[in-house]
Amino acid sequence: MRQHYPTQGVIVPQTTPVVEMQNLTMQWGNNPVLNKLNLVMNPGEQLAIVGPSGSGKSTILRVLAGLLVPTKGKLRLFGEEQTYLRLDQRDPPDVRLVFQNPALLASLTVEENVGFLLKRSGRLNDKDIHTKVMKCLEAVGLYDVASKFPGQLSGGMQKRVSFARALIDDPSNENGSMPLLLYDEPTAGLDPVACTRIEDLIVKTTKVAKGCSIVVSHVKSTIERSAHRVLMLYGSKFHWDGSIEDFKQSDNPYVKQFRTGSLRGPMQPADN
Repeated sequence: MRQHYPTQGVIVPQTTPVVEMQNLTMQWGNNPVLNKLNLVMNPGEQLAIVGPSGSGKSTILRVLAGLLVPTKGKLRLFGEEQTYLRLDQRDPPDVRLVFQNPALLASLTVEENVGFLLKRSGRLNDKDIHTKVMKCLEAVGLYDVASKFPGQLSGGMQKRVSFARALIDDPSNENGSMPLLLYDEPTAGLDPVACTRIEDLIVKTTKVAKGCSIVVSHVKSTIERSAHRVLMLYGSKFHWDGSIEDFKQSDNPYVKQFRTGSLRGPMQPADN
């Protein structure tokens, strides 16, 4: 697998890696979904993980988000080894997952959805939470929907609310470390114009949050506009790792087949 460090066009400070995977394995029964993955992601990087459907891309995001614990191997986030689910951790790392589906709570208003974790933590009063929520809503172009319920919004607006939620920072995080933002198929099923709007939001959200990002996507424009480095996942393993510029012209058989949508190549349906 080709390695590409540091990312072209990005100043990467020599500090603790945001993500370190060492022989990370995730399996269901005897079936490895992820098989001995190795990855180092440095602060400031913007990654895209690509590959055919069912290759384990979303599973990687769930492991990074603390929704799954690796079966084998090691995962370090911000230098700390992860051995518990996120809900079981007293001081979980600042990782924010934007789901493919907005995943909003229908019974709560937009303001309550965006400020849910702040309200639950009890560290801020209602006035401060309101101020933070409104600032995040304005950052994604939503100015007058705080009192509405998700069912009263269009699908595109619901998606933007989920981005606003990803901007909410934890006041207990006093060390100023950058968050890791994870985007799971953020533009799947959208028309080209809607894709552009969401891609702009990915770039803006990551910048406003002063974070680094990993995007899982099949959409060419999303990959090229939101990432500087690309990893190709197939058959539970990484087969290529390089810059976005290399990705556009690489002759690697996995990358070329994915990029061109060819039926000929090493990636074949599981039932073949």
